[in-house]
Amino acid sequence: MRYYVRVWLMFVRNALIRELTFRGNFVITILTRMFWFAARLTLFEIIFRNVQGIGDWSRPEYFAFMATGMLINALVEAFFMPNAANFSELIRSGNLDFALLKPIDTQFLISFEKMDLAMFNQILLAGVLLGYSLVTLGQPIAAWQAGLYLLYLGVGVAFFYSLMIVLASSSIWMGRNQGLYDFWFYITIFANYPRSIYNGVNPAAWELGEILQFSFSYLLPILLVVTVPAELLVKPFKSWEFPAIALASAVVGLILARSVFTWSLKSYRSASS
Repeated sequence: MRYYVRVWLMFVRNALIRELTFRGNFVITILTRMFWFAARLTLFEIIFRNVQGIGDWSRPEYFAFMATGMLINALVEAFFMPNAANFSELIRSGNLDFALLKPIDTQFLISFEKMDLAMFNQILLAGVLLGYSLVTLGQPIAAWQAGLYLLYLGVGVAFFYSLMIVLASSSIWMGRNQGLYDFWFYITIFANYPRSIYNGVNPAAWELGEILQFSFSYLLPILLVVTVPAELLVKPFKSWEFPAIALASAVVGLILARSVFTWSLKSYRSASS
């Protein structure tokens, strides 16, 4: 375990050296992320000037939800997205051969070798927004709520990481899978909004929103990834159903991702073969 920690710290150092080498690009990326954050915050501030809430989420509750989604996405994009995007290039160029020969777990190496440190700016901004939301709500946060919130932040990151590894592994069979990465962004956009906004208005009919709500809550529980931790922090506790589903989906996802990744490597043909 210590060996992997030392290797991971070396990856952090290398990422820091890369960012400092190209300081201009690093600064531009940070400014771009700040603009995106401000634009999204301004949009919902305008919306809340005209409505009392979105679904059953008040303004401070929704901003806490938004901050939670930003935290999860920033962690995924900081640590895993650069590596998943680079995986198909390793296959195409034959550099995956060198990764397979190194005396370290290949999935660990593929998952953590590159990092986007500029995303830590997004983590900081999301943390500030979360703090503002909690202060505005003015309700005390119990220790168990804070603990479960941190746990389910990790659950959300694990779920998205699993999905990303499964999509990246398909590069071995497809050679190039840009379409699947587009699918990643299209499908994960559902996590940007609370589960309750998909509630139907007609109890006598199963509406499109309810079909989406059911599919992305029980089949591919993307709607729970952000909603569950945010609800645990700012909403009255109702049931363990959705937290249990979210936790189980993350565990199953990690196991499935490991299996698919290992299986895909068996189909890999070395550049020298």
